[in-house]
Amino acid sequence: MSESDDEVPSYDVVGVGFGPSNLALAIALTEHNAQVAPENAVTAQFLERQPRFGWHRGMLIDDATMQVSFLKDLVTMRDPTSRFSFLCYLREQGRLLDFINHKNLFPLRIEFHDYFEWAAAQVDDLVAYGSDVVSVRAAGEFFDVQDATGTVFRARNIVLGTGLRPSLPDGIRADECVWHNSELLTRIDTVKDPKRFVVVGAGQSGAEVTAFLHERFPQAEVCGVFTRYGYSPSDDSSFANRIFDPTAVDEFYRAPEDVKRRLMGYHANTNYSVVDIDLIDELYRREYREKVLGTRRLRLFNVAKPVKVVRTSAGVQVTVRTLTTGVETSLDADVVVYATGYLPADPTGELGDVARHCLRDEQGRLRVDRDYRVWTEPDLAGGIYLQGGTEHTHGITSSLLSNTAVRVGEILRSIVDRRASRKPAGQPEYAVSGVRSE
Repeated sequence: MSESDDEVPSYDVVGVGFGPSNLALAIALTEHNAQVAPENAVTAQFLERQPRFGWHRGMLIDDATMQVSFLKDLVTMRDPTSRFSFLCYLREQGRLLDFINHKNLFPLRIEFHDYFEWAAAQVDDLVAYGSDVVSVRAAGEFFDVQDATGTVFRARNIVLGTGLRPSLPDGIRADECVWHNSELLTRIDTVKDPKRFVVVGAGQSGAEVTAFLHERFPQAEVCGVFTRYGYSPSDDSSFANRIFDPTAVDEFYRAPEDVKRRLMGYHANTNYSVVDIDLIDELYRREYREKVLGTRRLRLFNVAKPVKVVRTSAGVQVTVRTLTTGVETSLDADVVVYATGYLPADPTGELGDVARHCLRDEQGRLRVDRDYRVWTEPDLAGGIYLQGGTEHTHGITSSLLSNTAVRVGEILRSIVDRRASRKPAGQPEYAVSGVRSE
């Protein structure tokens, strides 16, 4: 059903998606509104297609830990005094002293997810769960955002936080025997008495899945397949971690294009296709122990890749080719798990016809201002902000937790300042090169 213009609720912000990034924005909005007069409050509505908050639930393995410090939670980098911090969560759960005594910066992933749920519950008045956005259209100085039920939400600004989508190699389709690792825990209980698993991928998820399956199914063989000689350790050294600093975003944004490319290349090993050294050592210990005992269940096919994956009546047949010799090995598996990463969803995919008003650079990438606002044609009055999909302009922290708290503060400040000045949203303040435009 549709609504007349008089019945359509209007907001300063409509957020599409409610993962950690837009959750952090909802918190920043809540704290901002608590400090200003009611007439200066920022009104907001977030729309999330899932029935409840969830963040990579399929990979909440019991012993998996975060790869980011707990201090880089939803708020602390923006406001260390916030009541929404991970430390406040721990205090409320009665675990603050226990966590301190643990002497560890990196919580269990399942615990950090519980922290997210705890925070989301405190701002659930701003969220409509089970609300799948199906269209966005320009409506004067607003956007009309419509969900699958026909309900329309009118927004002066849209903040897109639609996250990442699982990536599978070309020609591979997921089914009951071929999974992306994001489905691991949602599908694992369907597996009965497996004989062999094949895990494809050399990154943190691939290593975690390999270790998990090897431990959970003590009678099954687990074969890891990756194109490297071994799992590569992540660079989490103090100097390298400066790439995640808020000031690094400023520097990256203003850097020439060739410098941006070099920086992404230099520091890819802080995040992409790398594994915590403790997990690498654990998998090596397991493999070596089995060699000693003569009971090989963990088999690592290095410098290799699957060249054929065929469904059979019993499961999947995977042909693995060793890249150095060309030798092929046929593996009959119950399940193949692809830990092959994620790709950012096209931010404009949610915008429909509005997307044609968004400006792009010579390489077809969205032009994005320093405040994460997409450049648009002057006739589009509303503002479009991105949480993710900005690696080409803002660097490696685009889709990571490391800078989330600071990023949402910058987005909120931009929205508040522009509301006060009523500056047309399509007018950029900076060129993509970082040079202020006149």
